[in-house]
Amino acid sequence: MSHTVAFLGLGSMGLAMATNLLKAGHQLTVYNRTASKADELKAQGAKVAATPAEAVQDADFVFTMVTDDAALQEICLGTDGILPAMKAGAIHASCSTVAPGTNRRLAEEHAAHGSHLIATPVFGKPDVAAAGKLWLASAGADASAREKVRPLLEALGQGVHDFGDDPGAASVVKLCGNFMLGAAIEAMAEAFTLAQKSGLDRQQVYEFFTSTIFNTPIYKSYGKLVAERHYQPVGAPPAIIRKDLRLVLDESRAQTAPMPFANIIHDNLSTTVAKNEQVDWAGFAERAAENAGL
Repeated sequence: MSHTVAFLGLGSMGLAMATNLLKAGHQLTVYNRTASKADELKAQGAKVAATPAEAVQDADFVFTMVTDDAALQEICLGTDGILPAMKAGAIHASCSTVAPGTNRRLAEEHAAHGSHLIATPVFGKPDVAAAGKLWLASAGADASAREKVRPLLEALGQGVHDFGDDPGAASVVKLCGNFMLGAAIEAMAEAFTLAQKSGLDRQQVYEFFTSTIFNTPIYKSYGKLVAERHYQPVGAPPAIIRKDLRLVLDESRAQTAPMPFANIIHDNLSTTVAKNEQVDWAGFAERAAENAGL
């Protein structure tokens, strides 16, 4: 079934996701601060709006994929923001990685305007998004709204997992997932460095583990980068994921759930950002090799 959809935020992830919604047959209007990023979608039949408000005024479903909490709040509540312009009953799929409290507050604002926010953070790099193979978490106060948006989410990925009525719950899942990814990268960095310092070949060790007890997509994909010490192409820039790890630490403190390992990952990402290294966020793994004199 075709729906009227607005998509706001056309970075690498947003562009891929919006393209898949267009391919699924939906009537798409897009908005991005840098308008030229919409050219590819315009050529495929999408409409391009001049403001967020213009993009959503006729939409039944609104997707946002922006950098951080401030950008999401601005696009919702700022000048020409989406909230006053959305139709009654329209559903906002909030796909950005933000603090749980941000989606909760915005959900309350939506309820006051007669619309709905469903938190729908995604897992996967831009190439995964382009292939329509994302994993999605979903949460929001209106169960019927979650069901209505689900077919559109399914057009973006290989699985949608419902985490209930609290819109902050899906955001917590996203933060937990990014922490676990970082922990896996750090573990591989230290293990492969130990192997190399002991006279073993990093690549051989990587191939052994990823074909036996760690035969999983994450260890295979990020492990390849770590084993080769080559962190291209850039999926998520280190600065973006450092923001995510800061949110992890903020939530851990709010919940009195100490996460000492998250501090290590955050610090390593900070070093990568300080060096202005244009690499995939897994590039923080290089700290282990450098510390070992490799």
